[in-house]
Amino acid sequence: SSTPKYNLLYEAFGWEKPIYVHCPPVMKDAQNKLSKRNGDASYQDLVAKGYLPAAVLNYLLLLGWAPEGEQEIFSLDEMIKIWDPARISKSPAIFDPLKLRAINAAYIRALPAEEFRRLADPFIDRAVHCDIDRDLLCANLQPRCEVLEDIPPQLDFFDAVLPIDAEMYRNKKQKTTPESAKEALAALLPVLEAQTDWNRDAIFEACKTLAEQMEKKNGWLLFPLGIALSGKARTPGGGTDLAAMMGKDETIARVKAALEKL
Repeated sequence: SSTPKYNLLYEAFGWEKPIYVHCPPVMKDAQNKLSKRNGDASYQDLVAKGYLPAAVLNYLLLLGWAPEGEQEIFSLDEMIKIWDPARISKSPAIFDPLKLRAINAAYIRALPAEEFRRLADPFIDRAVHCDIDRDLLCANLQPRCEVLEDIPPQLDFFDAVLPIDAEMYRNKKQKTTPESAKEALAALLPVLEAQTDWNRDAIFEACKTLAEQMEKKNGWLLFPLGIALSGKARTPGGGTDLAAMMGKDETIARVKAALEKL
């Protein structure tokens, strides 16, 4: 219904009227159109949440339009090259947030490490206010991250030790219990205190050697370390990664605190 009004404006300005192409509406669900008026996210909202502009554009390409073949991830130059208006669908397109997340995740994982660090830093700043190894943190986050706004909730343990329920140390796969965790952390503490080369690989090798001496699996030793350092079952990296990120002094202080509670 707006097209005649547009045409009148073009005529009033003396401009050539364009050729119009009708695109199918983008739907929130089978009955409702996607609409900012109804509180649906705009492009700016998506970018603020940590969706990459190129990923959003790539997803929009696939709404109500389909390329030939199975490829779904395209650069802008590739989009321009493959675009064919004849392949526009006549049916409405339903906005699928999970599909957008998957495409965004593919873009994030393809970023150079320095670029991911630049984009992730503002989101890390929301949760972390102490000194940590951010390059190592980002190396762990990048393959696990789908949207940048997912980063802050994963990092709340760096600033303060989270409350740890002893049952968190119980893990069937790693064959750990609160009792075995106490044994593991007690054995780990002097090894960590004696460690002079404080980086992830060196810490892991020291822990691996200890596990071999105790005739235990690595996980039996390192799972309790991750819990003691974070108070979380899922973290951006294993126990030795977390130790390397937060530094020797903080690692030892948290292991001692965990042992006291156990």
